[in-house]
Amino acid sequence: MTLNSYFLQGSTSEQNLIHDLITEQIQIYGVEVYYLPRKIFTTDNIIKEIQSSKFDDSFLLEAYVNNYDGYAPDSDVMTKFGLKLKNEISLTIAKERFEDFITPFLEGISAGIREGRITGYDFGDLVSRPKEGDLIYFPLGERLFEIKRVEHEKPFYQLGTLYTYELSCELFEYENELIDTSIDEVDNTVEDEGYISTVNLVGLGITATATAGISSGCIREIFLNNDGYGYTSSPTVSISAAPASGFTANAVAITTTRANITSIYRIEMTNTGAGYTEAPTITISGGGGAGAAATCSISTSFGIQNVVVSAGATGYSSTPLSTITAPPSGINTAIIYAPLDPYSGAGISTIRIINSGIGYTEAPTIVFNTPGTGVGTFYYNEDVTGQSSGVTAKVRNFRKDTDESAIDPPTTLQVSLNTGKFYDGEIVVGSISTATYIVKTHDLDSFDQPFDSNEDIENEADSLLDFSEGNPFGDY
Repeated sequence: MTLNSYFLQGSTSEQNLIHDLITEQIQIYGVEVYYLPRKIFTTDNIIKEIQSSKFDDSFLLEAYVNNYDGYAPDSDVMTKFGLKLKNEISLTIAKERFEDFITPFLEGISAGIREGRITGYDFGDLVSRPKEGDLIYFPLGERLFEIKRVEHEKPFYQLGTLYTYELSCELFEYENELIDTSIDEVDNTVEDEGYISTVNLVGLGITATATAGISSGCIREIFLNNDGYGYTSSPTVSISAAPASGFTANAVAITTTRANITSIYRIEMTNTGAGYTEAPTITISGGGGAGAAATCSISTSFGIQNVVVSAGATGYSSTPLSTITAPPSGINTAIIYAPLDPYSGAGISTIRIINSGIGYTEAPTIVFNTPGTGVGTFYYNEDVTGQSSGVTAKVRNFRKDTDESAIDPPTTLQVSLNTGKFYDGEIVVGSISTATYIVKTHDLDSFDQPFDSNEDIENEADSLLDFSEGNPFGDY
């Protein structure tokens, strides 16, 4: 017996009718969900495991919920880490709706990747259907689900073609993926998930202050006669001892590299000494190089012997500028240099003396320029970079005290995916917002660690067992 002659058994018109009926049924009895395609950036070269990905696009799509008795009952599992919720959901979407609404966008991304305009992983021929690993946001339950399996042949070729995709989804397990769809309802589901560390910021820099001491018979200036060559580290600068009643000067060598040759750029004094009656001998040794030589001049009148930082500074984006009062004679005003602390890119801890000056009768006044102030608001998911450490991180949350009467209102920045620890005192800048603040402290302990209970368990165990007791049955 042949097939029914009143039906064409696979004509385009019949297939289009079934497509329309299925789409209409899903739009009547289904729910609206958000489809989030995964953009892959890094995969493992051996097993192709995804190492870096993000979700920054979303599509509102109708889907029919196949579950009738909840999120797959009895799917929750008790593990050694606690109760694991393996909620599952099964959704059916119209094949035609996906291909008309989402596929063109995915094809555009893949074309951009192949042409080098967009960074990521080429989807290849997977743009025409939902992919395993993409996400579904289910608004009714306010949950994100990950697509684990796509059934594309069910129902099986009715009238010669396929009409739907059945998506088997499990509750999404967050692994520091970037989710920034600009839809608060979606983004907020993972705002506090993953490893998130806290950076305490200050918005107002602290101006450096310092006091100087003077003495007679100090080194006025060091002259670099030969800068040497081949240094692999800073050489040691030794200055011959001052007379018995004096104080021996100290200095450090600053190296620089020009044309792949590392030599001495300048010699800076940390203490110009006291009581010298003739120019001391300066010896430069070590550092893996050779050839450097220096001499100095002394001042028989009073000059600056040393400078002590009396208040730590924060907020400097470059070496602070200083002004020193001139001596009464007006012959030679001292010159100092305040390098930024290598462990605190926004402050200073030592002062170097370039020229001690001539003719001071009292300690001069030293004034530093005022550092900048913190401004702006960091955006969610933007990159922030430490200007001294080079550490980068993703913004998860930014909270600033709105009390305008506070001199230094507390400001907290929560970040994830950070490449290291920000230096205390350095400046951090947002890549999009250009917000600029100073790091007060950076706490690497995540504020959301539900399973980090080792210390609590140990403390409780100490109250039950005496772990200091030795072997009661012998010496071994």
